[in-house]
Amino acid sequence: PMKQVFLIGDSIRHGYKETVRKELEGVAEVSSPEANCGTTSATLIGLSGWVLNRKTDLVHANNGLHDIKTVWFGGRANVVPLAHYRDNVETILRTIREQTGAKVIWATMTPVDYKKAHEAHAKNRDFDRFEEDVVAYNKVAIEVCNRLGVPVNDLYSVIMNAGKDKCLDSDGVHFTGEAYELLGKAVAAIIRKHL
Repeated sequence: PMKQVFLIGDSIRHGYKETVRKELEGVAEVSSPEANCGTTSATLIGLSGWVLNRKTDLVHANNGLHDIKTVWFGGRANVVPLAHYRDNVETILRTIREQTGAKVIWATMTPVDYKKAHEAHAKNRDFDRFEEDVVAYNKVAIEVCNRLGVPVNDLYSVIMNAGKDKCLDSDGVHFTGEAYELLGKAVAAIIRKHL
């Protein structure tokens, strides 16, 4: 029988899932929720409906860009504070592993371009995203993964090595078609290695 792979994550995952599907054709069946999984907190709430009730061999998780959204009401604050993010990542990984027996891979958050993102989002939506938050949040997620023995798919480096400016779309958060393909290939490669 075909291996079952499940992708969870935000709109970045939506952008690369077709490439992952193509790359793993004949190796694994790739599925993912229709919904944008949003923050790690929203993902924790969604886990039972998305992942915990299905037979899956491997889950690839990619969350954070919604967590680092910075709102300015009464001072600067992230939607999900760093310490809370750390706990959420750990709970997501442990829950999937313990309740499904599936292997889990955690992907680092992809880079953002503050200036482009600010122009695209802040003017009308009252939030920003900062690259230093991407770096700080990735660091704690990697620490959690190392402690739990969970493999890390460093999508942040994939984009940085390919050239962040070339890869990012005009909104400073999403990617060009070629960059999504690059991400999808990196996701498929690490999945193949751990299946």
